[in-house]
Amino acid sequence: MSAELLSILALIAMFVVATIFPVNLGALALVGAFLVGTLAAGMNTDAILDAFPGSLFVILVGVTLLFAIATNNGTVDWLVRAAVHLVRGRLAAIPLVVFAVSALLTAVGAPAPAVAAILAPIAFGFAADHRIHPMLIGLMVAHGTQAGAFSPISVLGGIVNGVAAESHLPGNNQVLFLSSFAFNAAVAVFFVFGGRGLVRRGTVTAPSDETTTGSGTPTVTATATGTATGTATGTGSGTVAGTVAGTVAGDGAGSGSAVGPGSAVVTQQAALASGLKLTPHQALTLTGILVLCLAVLAHKLDVGLTAVTVAVVLMLTSPKSNKGAVERVAWPTVLLICGVVTYVGVLQEIGTVDHVGSAVAAIGIPLLVALLICYVGGVVSAFASTVGILGALVPLAVPLLSQGTPGPVAMIAALSVSSAIVDVSPFSTTGALLVANVRGMHRDDFYRRLLAYGGVIVLVGPLAAWTVLVAPGWLG
Repeated sequence: MSAELLSILALIAMFVVATIFPVNLGALALVGAFLVGTLAAGMNTDAILDAFPGSLFVILVGVTLLFAIATNNGTVDWLVRAAVHLVRGRLAAIPLVVFAVSALLTAVGAPAPAVAAILAPIAFGFAADHRIHPMLIGLMVAHGTQAGAFSPISVLGGIVNGVAAESHLPGNNQVLFLSSFAFNAAVAVFFVFGGRGLVRRGTVTAPSDETTTGSGTPTVTATATGTATGTATGTGSGTVAGTVAGTVAGDGAGSGSAVGPGSAVVTQQAALASGLKLTPHQALTLTGILVLCLAVLAHKLDVGLTAVTVAVVLMLTSPKSNKGAVERVAWPTVLLICGVVTYVGVLQEIGTVDHVGSAVAAIGIPLLVALLICYVGGVVSAFASTVGILGALVPLAVPLLSQGTPGPVAMIAALSVSSAIVDVSPFSTTGALLVANVRGMHRDDFYRRLLAYGGVIVLVGPLAAWTVLVAPGWLG
């Protein structure tokens, strides 16, 4: 049995074992990298360890440590209140705002993992406090980063256009960028309208100004009559404590009354504004986050190392308030992601990826080969570097593209979309950051749902890109 086939069978076996037994898949992958690399491919341990994603490890640890500190001292909650104030409490606007900001940052040159590292903790914090499903907000971050990922000045756009130029293939910057944006925007719109219940819920007040218990959705009104009266609606009993001093008690059928000291009409905007005061350490933490953004986006510094630096500075300035932050780093997730990526690195070193690509190209039916190459890009990129797979597959597809069917512009766009849209996988850097920073859902539950969604995208994404961009033959 060849080393290439054995490595693929071993990967399948790992998923089966991790599903049946409570064993971290990352630990299994490290064992697999060691056994397959040494016994089947004759690699030495130094070569195997070279496949360990050190930069991804530092990103996961650094970012989760920084935002553990921000969570401990209340900075994340302040950012949530500021976001509510910015959109005037309109819940339905939040997912689209997250998508647009993510797309803008990657389009102007920020790496997708850096954008996800910065936005995910803030977006998840807002979602947790205002009952927006974590999957919805997480997918807005992930698909937003990919929507802008192939602009002419972006990292991925520059790589693909450069590889195409070196291979003497025609390219089209606009088609590449718009293709990626359109596919990811379509997914975002689908999910936002799928969550149209947010529109019916209208607006919210700041989390710090309203604490709710019970299964209903309480509303409070007050008049300047010397006493405050209010009503509560819901399906069960509950209490509301907020800027109107009083208690609203539901009667089980969903109604009740409140009496308290007199006050003027309390608006949502006034409540939100009253909660936007920063403590000194929160201000320092917010400054640190802004420094991280500027260092990564403007000066191209490493996001992981920069995040660790900012986190250490914050820990030194206020050791007591940051106690326990290191324990909140998502260590099981770090092991899982780094282990799997190490194994995929061994596969690339063995030549498994090239072997699969060559076997696909030998089929000889251009349109079918184009579809299979898109699937190779999607499947491998779900576990490994999107940059790496695009750099490998675009040159691999040169013999096919030189025949003129399918058109090079269409094929490059389809391959790029197929390889990038699957970055929602929890084994990709972007997906890993979502898993590491999720709030409002147990991390294991979120991981399983994101894994299932990533599987669907791996199956549907390449086929959709091929169907729209390649099969009709409308692009050269």
